[in-house]
Amino acid sequence: MNIVTIVGSIRKESYNMQLAKTMQERYEGKFNIKIADIRSLPHYDQDEENNPPQAVKEFKEAIANADGVFIITPEYNWSIPGVLKNALDWASRVDKVFIGKPVMTFGATMGTLGTLRAQLHLREILLGLQAKILPPAGTEILISSAHQKFDEQTGKLMDEGTLNFLDSTVEKFIDFVKSV
Repeated sequence: MNIVTIVGSIRKESYNMQLAKTMQERYEGKFNIKIADIRSLPHYDQDEENNPPQAVKEFKEAIANADGVFIITPEYNWSIPGVLKNALDWASRVDKVFIGKPVMTFGATMGTLGTLRAQLHLREILLGLQAKILPPAGTEILISSAHQKFDEQTGKLMDEGTLNFLDSTVEKFIDFVKSV
């Protein structure tokens, strides 16, 4: 199974990128995780959507060829970051690669709500993109107090309770992908 992961933060020491890398290593035997490059995507431009730059073509192709998509986002001003919205805008135009694509959302923050508001907005956007979103009941990965749950030296998620919940939720997503 091939999973594309879109990380909504381009910050070098992002907890959300650290989560993606932890998952890439942790689930290596279950499926392949490719982390998409959203840093190189230009600002969405409708004038270029029919003949987009190469970075956009590669981004959209990765999503189109994936069995499922993980989107891991921080929360900025009670919503998703602009770089993530830009990536989703590119993916929503012309060939619309999210239609019918299984998606699971995640988020990590130093705050107490674990990106709840950002993920609510993200789910609204994904509904508009006609993605198949893993139902939220018992599957919401909302990592709060991230600075206490990631190892400062290695960058890996180390909190056992969070890892156990992540494991069980990823198993649900695998079943979800197979059922879609």
